[in-house]
Amino acid sequence: MRGGTLPPRAVAVTFDDGYRDNLELAVPLLEHLALPATFFLVPEVLSGQVEPWWELVAWAFACTTRTALHWEGDDYPLAVPSSRRSTSNRVAERLKRRNHDARMRAARQLVDLLAPKDPERRPDLFFDWDGARELVRRGFEVGSHSARHAILSEETPAEQRRDLVDSRRQLQDRLSIGVELLAYPNGTPLDYDEATVDAASTAGYDGAVTTIDGANTGGTPPFELRRFVMYPERGVAGLAVAGRHAARSLAGSLPRPPGRRSPNRP
Repeated sequence: MRGGTLPPRAVAVTFDDGYRDNLELAVPLLEHLALPATFFLVPEVLSGQVEPWWELVAWAFACTTRTALHWEGDDYPLAVPSSRRSTSNRVAERLKRRNHDARMRAARQLVDLLAPKDPERRPDLFFDWDGARELVRRGFEVGSHSARHAILSEETPAEQRRDLVDSRRQLQDRLSIGVELLAYPNGTPLDYDEATVDAASTAGYDGAVTTIDGANTGGTPPFELRRFVMYPERGVAGLAVAGRHAARSLAGSLPRPPGRRSPNRP
C-alpha cells in the first residue's frame, strides 16, 4: 500500500487465520523460493481466548456419536461420512449469519448435541504469539484478520470499530510492527458492509482484502481488494482457474461486487 509501480503480472501471497502448518510447512517453502508473503492473524486466537468456531463445529461433526441431528427445528442425517460433511457445511453457512456471541453459543450447543467421541483429542491447529513473532523474525508481513474472527457485517458499527482498532493495536504492540492491511473474515460480499469499510479506514488500515475472486487494478477500491482463495478442494487445477479469473478481471474495469449490504440492512 505504499504506492509505486508493480511489475507485470505481480502476485501477492497471503495466508489467513494463523494455522500451525503455515509456519511449519509454508514458511520453509516460501523461504526456499525467496517469496514474500503476508499472514493475516487473529489476536484472540493467538492468545487462546477464542476457539475458531469452524474447526470446533467441523470436529464435532466428524467425531459425532449420533446418527441424526435435530437442531433449531430441522433434522439432519449423520449416518455416513458424506452426510456428516454435507450437514457440517450447511450448518456452518447458517452460523455465519449471526453475530459472534450468538455463533459461539450455537457452536457449543452443537458440540453437546453431537456428543463427539474423544472430546479432548482435537489437534492444536493454530500457533500462538510466539509463532507470530517467529513470522516477523523471519521477515514476513503480518496483517489483521480482526480481533476474534467475527463476521464483521453481522456486528454493530460500533462493535466493528472496536474490533478493528483492538486487533491492529494488539498486533502492533505485541509484535513491534506496523499493521497496514486487513483481511475481512470469510470475506464474501455478505461479510462486510459500508460500516466495515468505514471502521477499517478509521482504525488506520490502508486497505483490506476480500475473498472475491479476481485480479486488482489501479481502479480496485483499496478496501475491496480481490483475492483468489486456494481452498483445498480446488487443488492444483485451481491455479488454472485463478489464471482465467485474472485474465477476465484485467480485460476490463472491475464491477462493484454484488450483494454487499449497507449498515442499515434489515
